[in-house]
This record gives sequence, C-alpha cells and structure tokens, in this order.
Amino acid sequence: MHRNLRPFVNDLVVRAAVAAVVLVLAAIVMHVVTRGAALVSWDFLTTAPRAAGRAGGIAPVLVSTAAVTGVALAAALPLAVGAAVFLVEAVRPHTVAARLTRGCLGVLAAVPSIVFGLAGNMIFCDWLGFGFSILAGGLTLALMILPIAACVAETTLRMHGEDRRAGYALGLPQRRIVWSIMLPAAAPGIFAGLGLGFGRAVAESAALIFTSGYVVRMPDSVFDSGRTLAVHILDLAMNVPGGDGNAFATATVLLASVAAVVALFTALDSKQGRDFV
Repeated sequence: MHRNLRPFVNDLVVRAAVAAVVLVLAAIVMHVVTRGAALVSWDFLTTAPRAAGRAGGIAPVLVSTAAVTGVALAAALPLAVGAAVFLVEAVRPHTVAARLTRGCLGVLAAVPSIVFGLAGNMIFCDWLGFGFSILAGGLTLALMILPIAACVAETTLRMHGEDRRAGYALGLPQRRIVWSIMLPAAAPGIFAGLGLGFGRAVAESAALIFTSGYVVRMPDSVFDSGRTLAVHILDLAMNVPGGDGNAFATATVLLASVAAVVALFTALDSKQGRDFV
C-alpha cells in the first residue's frame, strides 16, 4: 500500500509546487495590472514625464530602455556564441580551458547586480570615458546576460552533433561546418537564450543606476544618459511622493514588454521543435 501511494504523493507534491508558483506569479501580475493598466494610454506611451514623473508619459524612458537593451543584446550575442563555439568545437569537455571558461561564466552568473554596476562604472564610465551613458549601461548588462546566453547557445550547439558529424563525413572544414551548418541550425535556440537575457536586462535597475544614469530626456545617441523602465519605476516608487500611480503604469508596460519578447522568442524556437524559454 505504501509503495502504491508513493507515486501519487510525488505527483501531488509536484502539482502543488507548480500551482504555488503560478499563483504567486498571477498574484503579482494581477496586483500590478489592476493598479496600472487604467493609466496606460497612447499619450502615456508617447509623451515625456512631467512633475518629476507624477504626470505625463514615459516616451523617453521607453526609447532609453530599447537602446540600453539593444546595446546589451548586440554586445552579448557575439561573446555568447564565441564562448559556446569554443566550448563545443575548440576544447574537450574536461580540459582545464573548458573548466576555466565554465567557471568564469558561473562566477559571472552569481555576481550581484550591484557589483556589476560598480564595476561597469569604473570600467566603462571612468576608464573608457563613456560617462553615464546608454553605451556604458548596455555593455554592463551584456556582461550580466552573457552566462545565460552562452549556456543556452552551448546546449543548442551540442544538440546538433549529428549535423557536425555529417559535415566531417563529407570532408568539410571545421570553420565551414560551424558557420554554414551548426550556427544556422542552432540560431532559434541561441536567440531564445537572448530572450532570457532580455528578461533580465530590461528589468535591471541596480547596475544601471551606476552606469546609464537617471536623466529623463530623449537620448540623441548611445553616449547620452538615459533612464530605463526599471529605474523609472524605482525612482517613482521610492523618491517621488504621489508617483505610485505612474509607477504601476510603468510596471504594467514593463511586464507587457517582457511577455511580448518572451512569447516572440518562444514562437520562433517552437518552429524548430525546441523549448528553451
């Protein structure tokens, strides 16, 4: 009798854990959306903030967020793909080089975001002279999302081992196998990894306070300072009396943006029969 109950209990525990996660997520989303959705309008999305953010919209904030995350993804993509190709093609799994590379990626994944912010401020803002800018914030975020993107890219490339062996059987050089066969086949999974990275980058605030800054105006270039959605929410909620309404409205836009991007990458990846997001 005890043995017969064990599968039932295990299944019940798993279902309860999943239900708890879904309920917590649904409660958070509903709390944000019910307080912020009514304030989201076309004017809110296309006008600049007024009265320290209590009134007006978030147009400059949206542009700055898109610019910062765009820089981050553009910088992280070649680094992540390069690291994945190195681990799959250039070294054996248990060599010192492979362990060192994975160890560095693991350390990067565990570093708190505030430490990334301090390091980004020192390296990109001070040493390289970018100052508080979208470029400095984007490059800092690129380092933060690199471990996620590299891990997913490596896993995706390893799934195409048969394609690699087929290429070698045809006598193709390694470079052509990587560029013409493996990377095109793994592209949906690689971009799914970037989708996961986008979810972290677009919601980051601590690192960006020290790198991209607080300025609420339409940026002219990546060398201008810019406030992202997450930083705007933090400022309205903590520093602006009476800013809670627009903070929840901005949070609603942020949730919708993340959901839309994740859904897009999931749809692209599902066409290849995989599911990383």
